[in-house]
Amino acid sequence: MAGETRDDATGTRIVRRDRARSLERVESDICVVGSGIAGISAALEAARLGRRVLLVDSLPVLGGQAVNSIIGSFCGLFGNGEQGAQLTHGIADEILGALGREPGHLHYQRGPLTTIVYYDEVALGRWVEEAVRRTAVQVLLGATAREADVEGRRIRALRFATRYGDVEVRSNSFVDATGDATVAWLAGFSCREPEQARVFGTQMVVLENIVAERHPSRQQIAERMREKGDAYGLVRHSAVSFVIPGRPVAVLNMTHTETPLEPLAASASALEGKAQADRAVRFLQQEFPDCFGRSKVRAYGNPGVRQTRWIAGRQQLKLADVRAGTKFPDSVARTAWPIELHDKREGYVLETFPDDHVHYIPLGALIPADGDNLMAVGRCVDGDLSALSSIRVMGPCIAMGAAAAHALDLAGSGAVTQIDVAALRRRLFDNVDRPN
Repeated sequence: MAGETRDDATGTRIVRRDRARSLERVESDICVVGSGIAGISAALEAARLGRRVLLVDSLPVLGGQAVNSIIGSFCGLFGNGEQGAQLTHGIADEILGALGREPGHLHYQRGPLTTIVYYDEVALGRWVEEAVRRTAVQVLLGATAREADVEGRRIRALRFATRYGDVEVRSNSFVDATGDATVAWLAGFSCREPEQARVFGTQMVVLENIVAERHPSRQQIAERMREKGDAYGLVRHSAVSFVIPGRPVAVLNMTHTETPLEPLAASASALEGKAQADRAVRFLQQEFPDCFGRSKVRAYGNPGVRQTRWIAGRQQLKLADVRAGTKFPDSVARTAWPIELHDKREGYVLETFPDDHVHYIPLGALIPADGDNLMAVGRCVDGDLSALSSIRVMGPCIAMGAAAAHALDLAGSGAVTQIDVAALRRRLFDNVDRPN
């Protein structure tokens, strides 16, 4: 190490940074950027296909929003109605099986609309970590993407900044699971942002010391929020508090926060989100004391983000396609989740579908129009605002991650736009064509 001086008397050494030190370089077949549920699905599937996989995340832990924003529920995994069939498989089956074996880690709420699966976020986090650790997936955490090397229509390398030094990742192909289309953006590929409408995020909170049997209904909370929300300084007047059976806690989804893509504004919004959450907690404590009177915050999640920036793909999923349940020749994922558009500060739009409804996501929505070796998954695939709001939930995100892994595996060193779509559909049968 440059400038090293030993001090044998104290057992230490003086070190100085080597300004000429080169980047640390890593090579992989597939580099997955973002370790939320879509990125985890892509990384595990690619590794099981025998590919050398590097999984990168800007946080020092795996799991993305699924774990660290305390979402707490698998949405869009099942069809509609109380008997809705499971629409996404792959790692979804593994997660449901593993967490379902432990008391209190999983709960199915079957209702007239759909089935929502509530989960313990700590248990899911450990499942993710152990699933990755048991594979050959190499992990790079606490790494922020800052630059891309692009040659023609292919990304050759990404450079990341970490607290331990910069890292250059050279890979045959890449998966953008960042949620903000960061890889596509750094590569100079065309991206979309909302022109006028904003899509608000949520600061999730876990409350402990509640009296679960006294928990008010969603309608009761909403009515009281509309009646008295202004007096408490509440921003959102339609919200959700839910109890996970077997756990004396409530998970609150009662805030609407800005999610800007500008660093200082994003940081300020993160603080505002917690302030909103505190006001919501005081509202519950004072308005529903039988349930929440002795409650206290056990945890604040990381800021929750719904939609910010996404790719301009070879195909854009449209609201009309969602409503019609259009099944594309290159469909790679499906869901029945409602249109759930959070574009108003005080509330949100929820457009539900009948029990037999299913809508699909085409492969073209995952492929940037400008690139040959990059695929987007999760909330940064191409769709209009309303269509995206119905597919950015956990079920289809798992399916999109698996689809990206298989598409890039079929592409090899070629262009993902040239793969055999029929072969891909055969691989993705369980997530697209398996009978409901």
